[in-house]
Amino acid sequence: MFRGKVAIIGSGLVGATTAYTLMLGGLFSEIVIIDINRSKAEGDALDMAHGVSFVKPVNVYAGDYSDCKGADIVIITAGVAQKEGESRLALLKRNVDVLKSIVDGVMAHAPEDVILLTVTNPVDILTYVTYKLSGLPRNRVLGSGTVLDTSRLKYMISKRTGIDARNCHTYIIGEHGDSEVAAWSVTNIGGMSMNEFCRLTGKCSLDDLDDMYLKVKNAAYEIIEKKGATYYAIATAVARICECIAGDENSILTVSSVFNGQYGINDVALSVPTKVGGDGVENVLEVPFSKEELKGLLSSAQTLGALIKEMGI
Repeated sequence: MFRGKVAIIGSGLVGATTAYTLMLGGLFSEIVIIDINRSKAEGDALDMAHGVSFVKPVNVYAGDYSDCKGADIVIITAGVAQKEGESRLALLKRNVDVLKSIVDGVMAHAPEDVILLTVTNPVDILTYVTYKLSGLPRNRVLGSGTVLDTSRLKYMISKRTGIDARNCHTYIIGEHGDSEVAAWSVTNIGGMSMNEFCRLTGKCSLDDLDDMYLKVKNAAYEIIEKKGATYYAIATAVARICECIAGDENSILTVSSVFNGQYGINDVALSVPTKVGGDGVENVLEVPFSKEELKGLLSSAQTLGALIKEMGI
């Protein structure tokens, strides 16, 4: 049953921007922000609350884990930053320790039918860890995955073709990271494949496809270099996922979820087109991608599986 309450763990740039985006969207009547730095959470909540007269009625406040009671969705954005010279594995282990504390706190108070949405990077590994720690059914634990990456690719296609991004249908699959794969074989505009569209309109070429993919893969690095962090677009992506769940939309999004035999993959969280509704992950679709794309997806799974094994999860 949708109760209209969301809890956001972490009041950093991503967490605070997500809370603000959700407030503007009018999806929830109650938004609680939880952070180890209570003062920061209180400041963010108060700043947002001063604007409630301009949006749909909503109660925005800072709280603690006990305020996860009655939440429909708990969004996890908290994590630790990488230290200079620190390996990815060492960072992962520290974030796993942080995540364990978070999940324990959340599950002590959240309702049995809560949905956990992990946003903290590396999102695929941490989505899997959240699933293992929470004890929830796999459909009720998901990650933001490549929802943002897919939106970035739609934006790139739109800029190259002059077509509204909402009419550019495509997916980024696999890991949210360096091994992600652009699913060009199922990309289409107006029912035409990208190859057909490029040939008929002269708006793009095969070289353009490679360039767009590389720009998407490196987008976060570029933004971080320019301004230090990414948070606006990921907040809108998270809000879209929440909208699908709260509205029981059964929409297709490339969220990260724990595979159970799909594509021959088990016990790894990855992103492919997925039906998202009121119960979270309704169905992981097995799309007939090209052989090269499937090879890339399996490579992503192997990379993540090796890290999970190395961490002893």
